[in-house]
Amino acid sequence: MRELPRKLSVDELAELFEGRTAFVERLAELEHPLEHAREVAATLTDAEKKEVLDAHPAIGARNLSARSAAEQGSSDDPAVLAELAELNHAYEEHFGFRCIVFVNRRPKSAIVPIMRERLERTREQEFDTALDELISIAEDRWRRRS
Repeated sequence: MRELPRKLSVDELAELFEGRTAFVERLAELEHPLEHAREVAATLTDAEKKEVLDAHPAIGARNLSARSAAEQGSSDDPAVLAELAELNHAYEEHFGFRCIVFVNRRPKSAIVPIMRERLERTREQEFDTALDELISIAEDRWRRRS
C-alpha cells in the first residue's frame, strides 16, 4: 500500500473527494493533507460540511464517476437498488446532506442495514461519521492509485 502523500494539488484532492470544495481548498494548502483531513474537517461550518458531503455520489446512484462505480460494485439487484434509493432519500430528508459510507468493496446489500442504523442517529453524529467515512474513502483511493 502507498504511504499518504506529503503534498497534493487541488485537482488531485478534488479527484479523491469528488469535487473542488472549501474543504479541498484548505487541504491543498497543507503538507500531508490526508493526515490532517480529520482535523480540518472538525473546523468546517455546517454549510462547508454539507458542501463536501453532497459532492460525493449517493450509494447506488446511476451517474457515478468511474472510481465510485468500481468501489460500489456492480450489484444490480433491483430490490436492493430501490431500497438504497429510498434510504438515501430518507437520509437526505432527515439530515439535510448525503449519506456517505465507506463501502470498501462490500456488496450494496451489505450497506442497507448500515444506512438503516445511521438514520437513528443525531445530525451531529452523522456529520462526524459521514466526514470520517469520506476521508477514509479518499485515503483508500490514494493508496490504491496505480
